[in-house]
Amino acid sequence: MTETTTEPTAETGFIEPVSMEDDPTELFAGDRGALDADVRRVLVRLLRGRFLSAERNPAEWRTLLEHQQSLESRLHDLFIRLVVDHERGIAFKRQVRSEELNVPILLKDEAYSRAETLVLIYLRTIFQRERVAGGSSVRVDVEELEQNVLTYFDLTAGNAAALKEVQRAITRLDKEGLIELESEGRYRVTPLVEIVLSAEKLGELKTWLQEQQARGESVPAATEDPGETREQDVADEADEEPAQ
Repeated sequence: MTETTTEPTAETGFIEPVSMEDDPTELFAGDRGALDADVRRVLVRLLRGRFLSAERNPAEWRTLLEHQQSLESRLHDLFIRLVVDHERGIAFKRQVRSEELNVPILLKDEAYSRAETLVLIYLRTIFQRERVAGGSSVRVDVEELEQNVLTYFDLTAGNAAALKEVQRAITRLDKEGLIELESEGRYRVTPLVEIVLSAEKLGELKTWLQEQQARGESVPAATEDPGETREQDVADEADEEPAQ
């Protein structure tokens, strides 16, 4: 059965049925949305994922820039800010937090694990070093990354369990877009690492690591202080469509 919408007529004042096929603005029955389909898809991607990349998603990036004000309006209704970093070609969201407003929290913080924090520190360090040296892109071998991070673990009982923990961390950060696999055993570090871990926070964490080493201590499994946190997404990124 064909679904219809209705419009009033001048003669009767009543509402005549209009076929959905003749109403191009309606995407589904009862649709009250004001955004075009492609703009809605970008809005959903922003809510579901950690970021939107101009490099990985050029078509969606163009849509975001063309409709940025409308997207910001929808996100602001949810107490979420849209941050567009034109220099790095990255857009991401931030939870609005205010002591003056009773803001319901949609994006909750989740602490990085010990291994994730250590991997993140190393990635941010080499990214900063290469950029200062004038490098346009930063790459790292997975073996180099693993061995560096393992130096902060207590390996008296062997390194098999620690290595698995580090490998899980690398896989998680790859999934989140901080690194991208270019070839077997080699990653490219993305500009997102600068956003996730600021230079100031990097300095704090490196000082903390130095203090741990000076005391002859391995890094504890819990790194909430002074570890980093990630904002959880509205939906699990595992369900996200692949980059196009």
